[in-house]
Amino acid sequence: MKSAPNARARFSCGKENNCLSEGLYTKERFCYDKENQQLQTKMSTENPGQTVVECGKAAGYIKMVGKKMYRVSKVLNNNGIIAINMEENQEYVLLGKGVGFGKKVSQRFEAPADCTIYRLAQETERGSAKELAKSVAPEFLEIADEILREAEKTFGDTIDRRILFPLADHISFAVGRIRNHEQISNPLTDDIKVLFYSEFKVAERLKKILKERMDIEIDEHEVGYVALHIHSALGDEKVSVAMQTARTVRECIAMIEMATGRKIDVISLSYNRMMNHIKYMVARVSTGETLKLDMNEYIEEKYPESYRIAEDVCESLGKSLGKKLDPIEIGYLAMHIERTVEQ
Repeated sequence: MKSAPNARARFSCGKENNCLSEGLYTKERFCYDKENQQLQTKMSTENPGQTVVECGKAAGYIKMVGKKMYRVSKVLNNNGIIAINMEENQEYVLLGKGVGFGKKVSQRFEAPADCTIYRLAQETERGSAKELAKSVAPEFLEIADEILREAEKTFGDTIDRRILFPLADHISFAVGRIRNHEQISNPLTDDIKVLFYSEFKVAERLKKILKERMDIEIDEHEVGYVALHIHSALGDEKVSVAMQTARTVRECIAMIEMATGRKIDVISLSYNRMMNHIKYMVARVSTGETLKLDMNEYIEEKYPESYRIAEDVCESLGKSLGKKLDPIEIGYLAMHIERTVEQ
């Protein structure tokens, strides 16, 4: 007979009146009744991640509703560990204040409620999550986690936290470049600030974090790249695709500036609206979505020069994307061009 452990877990009965749920408690993978008799356990096939306790005399099951158990495989630092979920036998990264403090390899523990858990069995744009977790310095995993927490304050639960590893890897490389005095420039930074405004505001949080913790100063170009990572976490769009969208929009704007013979004020409201219109126009071409109201005849008659420019831009954009644009797009773009030129 085993001696009773101290750790307790909450149980609920799998079948009504089949077994007593009171007085049962667990330590690691073993469960005990109130006479301290060890009960047999096995993994639930109906509900993965739950422990099922065989009651023996009873016909039903008692399912553990408590916290999941993990076994430490590597301590990253006081605030991060790599651990194996003992029910799933899968590796995870757990990040949170003090989650790694005092932990030893092979030690079993319950995951704290306030820590963030990331699965390692995944591939990212930058390679295996498992390899990234083991090669990137732990402080960059923490920083990336904090950025994602900030993103969730703005965007809610729509954030795909799987970008933690490529984001941490990117931040690590950025800091390395700065320490080696290798400054980068991004000709699309101003466009990214407009196209992905909310993402850029979240990414700016990185400037304060790196200054406070590492005395590293990053510029807006680096922030722009981080904003693209955050944008990619809002959907299935890869960072490279978001970058291509920004580049395509920039090319369209350059064509309009050349045709009109004037530089467009990047901080104007009309510029902001036109940039976003082109961004969504690119998205519509990619998804096959079409606009409903055809304003071409009216716009061509009222703003013939802007309409001609819009025709050229749409034709060039179609060739760039390898798809034919719906002619309805011309009138809408012409309207934005006219508004911008008028200012």
